[in-house]
Amino acid sequence: MPDFSRIDELLAAEIEAKHFPGAVYLIAENDETKALKASGNAVVIPEIIPATTDTIYDLASLTKPLVTTLLCTILQKQQKLDFESSVGSFLPEFLAEDERNITVKHLLTHSSGLPAWRPLYAEIDNPNDALEHIAQIPLENPPGTKVVYSDLGFITLGKLIEQIYETDLAKVATQYILAPLGLHSTCFNPPMSIRKRIAATENGNIYEEKMAGDSASHYPGWRKEMIWGEVHDGNAHFLKGVAGHAGLFGTASDALKIARQFLPGGHLLNDSSLSQFSTNLTPGCGIDRSIGWTLSTNSNGAAGNKISRRAFGHSGFTGTSVWIDPEKSRVFILLTNRVHPDRSDFDMDELRRQFHNSAVDLLEGK
Repeated sequence: MPDFSRIDELLAAEIEAKHFPGAVYLIAENDETKALKASGNAVVIPEIIPATTDTIYDLASLTKPLVTTLLCTILQKQQKLDFESSVGSFLPEFLAEDERNITVKHLLTHSSGLPAWRPLYAEIDNPNDALEHIAQIPLENPPGTKVVYSDLGFITLGKLIEQIYETDLAKVATQYILAPLGLHSTCFNPPMSIRKRIAATENGNIYEEKMAGDSASHYPGWRKEMIWGEVHDGNAHFLKGVAGHAGLFGTASDALKIARQFLPGGHLLNDSSLSQFSTNLTPGCGIDRSIGWTLSTNSNGAAGNKISRRAFGHSGFTGTSVWIDPEKSRVFILLTNRVHPDRSDFDMDELRRQFHNSAVDLLEGK
């Protein structure tokens, strides 16, 4: 078994620099976990709680591939969803002239033309109006012409999934992903009874409040307390903790079980459908993206330069990431709470590149 102390030292230096209070990482190859380690603290305010390999993290935008993308692909397998279908054929809110050409694939590849983000909670009063409101936001680009990473697109996908299954996203995720895989530490809206297992995030939504700027200056609902045990993302919080773009909480070990579904031999998908996760479906659109994932072929991404060119991955704003290399049957998971107790300004993707490069070297005896 490789000695992963090089990675331990890398993360210890970042913890010492107060870039994040703690971390859990997992490295797997084939069906074997090669490393699963924790360092630092999961909580530093209001109390000190050390991180462990069972710490539950707010996975943030890892919700997009691990739940929303996976559910869409399960629907594809069930022949209930064709990625070339128009979104408007499922959601009549998207039948306006400039939106009727948006396909499910456009949403999955962030090329729909929808803006990246809007503070929905400051623009509407009722979360039930979110889909109609998003559909009324002008497109920034014609569908299929440019990649703009969009929370709004994945909120829409979450609503599309709910429309097809006729129930809420959390119940669908439990029925088709969490229960079949036996995941007991992964959920939306974790109960307060397990809060001490959960890594805390930001002391209020200070960063998001600054990002919203004057457009949300009137909003009275900014959280000021330490966010601990409830979703960090403001729109997901407004949407009652369950959304297609964010809201999932889980451990590194559970994230691995979901990530393995995107490799041959998984229980939930057909192996014949897996190539779409490592194929660039947005050529000429500025960023290489596949169904639900970003690709290692992007320059200055988080993959590093030693992972294979068929690898795909995703990150979350709270400091989380999952990368999958189908060529080597490897999974790399790094979970931190970089926003706790506040968001430090450092290059998280540079750390991820170093983590992946070191992990590949160690797996290959270098």
